[in-house]
Amino acid sequence: MKALSALAPEVRQYLLVTGNYWAFTLTDGALRMLVVLHFHALGYSPLQIAALFLFYELFGVITNLVGGYLGARLGLNRTMNIGLGIQVAALLMLTVPVAWLTIPWVMGAQALSGIAKDLNKMSAKSSIKLLVPDGQQGKLYQWVAILTGSKNALKGVGFFLGGALLALIGFKGALLAMAGVLALIWISSLILLKKDLGKAKAKPKFRDILSKSKAINILSAARMFLFGARDVWFVVALPVYLSSVFGWDFWQVGGFLAAWVIGYGIVQSFAPNITGKKRGHVPDGRAAFLWALALAGLPAAIALGLSTGWSQQVVLLGGLMVFGALFAVNSSLHSYLIVSYAKEDGVSLDVGFYYMSNAMGRLIGTVLSGWVYQVYGLEACLWISSAFVLLAALISIALPRHAEAI
Repeated sequence: MKALSALAPEVRQYLLVTGNYWAFTLTDGALRMLVVLHFHALGYSPLQIAALFLFYELFGVITNLVGGYLGARLGLNRTMNIGLGIQVAALLMLTVPVAWLTIPWVMGAQALSGIAKDLNKMSAKSSIKLLVPDGQQGKLYQWVAILTGSKNALKGVGFFLGGALLALIGFKGALLAMAGVLALIWISSLILLKKDLGKAKAKPKFRDILSKSKAINILSAARMFLFGARDVWFVVALPVYLSSVFGWDFWQVGGFLAAWVIGYGIVQSFAPNITGKKRGHVPDGRAAFLWALALAGLPAAIALGLSTGWSQQVVLLGGLMVFGALFAVNSSLHSYLIVSYAKEDGVSLDVGFYYMSNAMGRLIGTVLSGWVYQVYGLEACLWISSAFVLLAALISIALPRHAEAI
């Protein structure tokens, strides 16, 4: 605690925001894996499992839209702490007797978790804009990349944690353990996080939740298709395929997806170096287009490989590694661009609108992941993924370049 108090105030707040985000992310990743594996073991179909996450994604869309407005009016410290508290409640909701764990009940718990996740994420991403001085775009890019990358690396740890806890102490025991730890972190956050962080000087009106910035609208549309492209095969189709076709158990599925997301997060953290920050470059619309274009053909190539008779494990797992690296750079570029484009006063309004589109993409991807996989198989999910990334690339052509005003 003494070492923390000796740091510069903005660094101290950055570490507190990041620590909150990390703790939340561990429980979010673990809960995702717990639900997928537990309900798959109970005999739920891929479409039924996807339905369990429907409210998680749907309420994420609503939360990002309204949460940005609340962050600007109430302060980001409050929205972040509300998110932590709601996640504790969501975890406890799933500890009820097995007879209560009907699809509507689990969907309700997932709705709370979706609200909590997007309040937490919107608050964390918006806070960074306020903690980095104007004009330091390279530093802003680096801090956003570290926050985003470390979050995803820990989400991967959460996947492994979910699979491990399910095998070791069961579904209910895992949920109680996570709720207890997160409750302690929530109490610490209530005490330590700066008051009125991110509260707008001019009180925003409710109609301000819709972005008036052309650049943010374009970036939001690209983000929707980019994340739909990931989740259309990653959310339900991939874990179920690994379990049912490859015959992997809980530990193997959780461990592999954990390793993938950890690697993905590490690449995100180093994205500024990959895209030229050391040479003094920060990304613009052209970079977003080129990196999306580089990713667009890969899912289709994996689908073709699976249908040619080659080793399914080599094609799928090898392709997934390359996809993860390229997707990580794309995601990190987008995360920097939205924070850069956003206005400082009421930053959460712009960031919330953008992540509303992100949540919409995840919602579309989640629904398609269960339905398309159940009806047409994994290859069809991969073809849709390629089409979505291509759309994201084409939309990115209209983003501002460095020579243009944002």
